[in-house]
Amino acid sequence: FRVGGASGTIANTLSAYDKEVSDAVYGRDNSGRYVCKSRLEKMLKHEYNLLQKRLKADKNSYRRFFSFANTVATINYQKTFVGHGWLGVRFQLHPNAPANEMIIHVRLHDNDSTLQQEAVGIVGVNLLYACFYYYDNPKEMLLSLYDDIDKDRVEVDMVQLIGPYFEEVDNRLLSLQLVKNGMTKVVMFGPDGQNLHPSETLYKKNILALRGSFRPVTKVNIDMIKTGFSMFSKDKKVNDKNILVLFEITLNNLRASGDIDEQDFLDRANILCSLGQTVVISGYQKYYKLVEHFSQYTKARMGLIMGIDNFVSLLDPKYYKNLSGGILEAMGIMMMRDLKIYLYPLQESKDSELITSKNVKVHPRLKPLLDYMITYNRVVDIEDYDPSVLTIFSTQALAMIKEGKAGWEKMLPEYVDSMIKEKRLFGYKPKRAERAR
Repeated sequence: FRVGGASGTIANTLSAYDKEVSDAVYGRDNSGRYVCKSRLEKMLKHEYNLLQKRLKADKNSYRRFFSFANTVATINYQKTFVGHGWLGVRFQLHPNAPANEMIIHVRLHDNDSTLQQEAVGIVGVNLLYACFYYYDNPKEMLLSLYDDIDKDRVEVDMVQLIGPYFEEVDNRLLSLQLVKNGMTKVVMFGPDGQNLHPSETLYKKNILALRGSFRPVTKVNIDMIKTGFSMFSKDKKVNDKNILVLFEITLNNLRASGDIDEQDFLDRANILCSLGQTVVISGYQKYYKLVEHFSQYTKARMGLIMGIDNFVSLLDPKYYKNLSGGILEAMGIMMMRDLKIYLYPLQESKDSELITSKNVKVHPRLKPLLDYMITYNRVVDIEDYDPSVLTIFSTQALAMIKEGKAGWEKMLPEYVDSMIKEKRLFGYKPKRAERAR
């Protein structure tokens, strides 16, 4: 961030390079970390409040105040550390107006610290410009972050807009835009709907993930999480107080019916959040890429809860033609991590055969690979399942909701069916008697 003749625009700059100086100015962070969101927030508020205190409002009633801050760690000399950082702006849109904030997290992909420093400077200028010139168009704010810089150099993997002016902005939709626009591959948000960053949420956690459409959440999804969690928590390598459960929706799933329907996405997100779940949106269709991503933040044992259909796709060689080692390379990436797959059985109808790892149909050449995974306890069957919910499928429930047919309520948890009716999610239309009430 190079400035000349800045006296009419910038009141003060400060760089606390020394950790003790930083602690003296902003206070020591509870986590003991310096490149983290909480420290950035302290910096923004401290400098903004100090600016307002020093520049009296009555003498500067025509000015809009702002504070810009960043806390960054660039690549090290040995090139074993991936550069990343937090950047934010606390700003007024009008003189004497309350402050708003835009906060982002970036991962720096240049292989040189000088280039990474330059990239941070460009993104920082773009961030300031976005806050003052695109504040009425959040999607444009995100796109403008890449003015004069390539996405291959900088990955924006978390964004948050907060403040009085952005009360109507749903940060979950901004997260979706990050993945949709190729700015990052994975975003996540918590039960309160606030965006989360993997480095602070997944750090050293035992991750248990379930991939699905959740359109809508059915009793099968709940049973999969319940039974999978029970087995995972009893594992000797798992700390049952350190487990993070993730409901993952892929971008391909969101695009299943064409372009992404934001309202449909919010319908799913609202239900999952109301159930107290942490939601992940990912651009990884292949499981090995998702596992590889999670392993950047934790070395602890991870678990994937998987239905038979997804498991069969996992063992389909056609998905790995881009890898020189094919399916063996993909499985090697997964097995090299401390990963366990919990396989939920499939029964298409009450009279059909129950399919598990013991009788699932795979190509004969892949049978030894499946046997290996079972023998070494990397694939285990979920046995304590609820037989009464096995024949429930979300596609059938969704069709019944849209067509106004009776009986779909029995396929979903009680709270979920009430929420769909109350908020008219997934195209639900109440019957005449319900509208009268």
